[in-house]
Amino acid sequence: MTTLTKGPEALQLPAPAPAARRRGRWVTIALFLLPALVLFAMLVVAPMLVALYASVFRWNGFGGLPTNFIGVDNFTRLFSSEIFAQDLWHLLVLVLLSICVQLPFSLAIAMLLNQRMRGRALYRVLFFAPYVLSEVITGVLFSLILSPDSGMANQLLSVIGWESEWLADPDTVMPSLFLVMTWKYFGFHMMIYLAGRQNIPNELVEAAQIDGATGWKTFRHVTLPLLGPTIRISIFLSVIYTIQLFDLVWILTGGGPSHSSETMAVTMMDWGFKRSQVGYASAISVVMFALSLVFALVYQRFVMRRDLEGAVTSQGGRP
Repeated sequence: MTTLTKGPEALQLPAPAPAARRRGRWVTIALFLLPALVLFAMLVVAPMLVALYASVFRWNGFGGLPTNFIGVDNFTRLFSSEIFAQDLWHLLVLVLLSICVQLPFSLAIAMLLNQRMRGRALYRVLFFAPYVLSEVITGVLFSLILSPDSGMANQLLSVIGWESEWLADPDTVMPSLFLVMTWKYFGFHMMIYLAGRQNIPNELVEAAQIDGATGWKTFRHVTLPLLGPTIRISIFLSVIYTIQLFDLVWILTGGGPSHSSETMAVTMMDWGFKRSQVGYASAISVVMFALSLVFALVYQRFVMRRDLEGAVTSQGGRP
């Protein structure tokens, strides 16, 4: 019961029913979520459904919705394509290089910048700055630096008699592309690792040092295990980005020379917008989505399971 005390006599009003309060709460939640759900449906779900629909048609992208149904022919053609096989190989190479080179390098820089040193705030800003630049700006910048004729890289290396075609040589284009990717994204992963390291209590590190552990043993047996959730998130983000890699490759090489740096997204753009085979390009996009989805589900199920279980909370502390 609700009591109104204004006036000489108190007026007793019935309290709102629990069911009415619950309905009002859900209506409020729905109203707040509705704009986001509408945008998500229009900008994410609808394009995915259109791509899935178009992938089973032969369609040039014009004249309304496609009507020339061909079933799974686009997928059969895709999986028998040598270019797509190269795309998968390039994906595997970039993922392995990212996990084995880029991320350990980012972790090493993060551990270094966690130490007390003069100007470490400036170093953090400088190392993170490349991530702020757009992929287009980064691609244009390095296309000038790696230019075989007047690029700064060849001008500096000509002193020791070492020059290269960099982006025009099939043997050097992938290492060059990975170098640009590392320059662009290592600062992002560095900041993730730095934030994870700062969440580790210093008392644990000091206790290990008091017990006689060297710097390497302290890092190996204390810091690294406690950074496990952060490292797993970093690997997840790196792999998902590599599957969808497009901007840097398109600006730097366009997938060349002779498809030697092409990725799935570049192949999709080439067939969809240059050759007007939107149905085939849609099949590529469906495969990209399937790869990302399967990897995300498997990774979360078997690698990040403990992290996700630790993050789940419930009202009142009950499971």
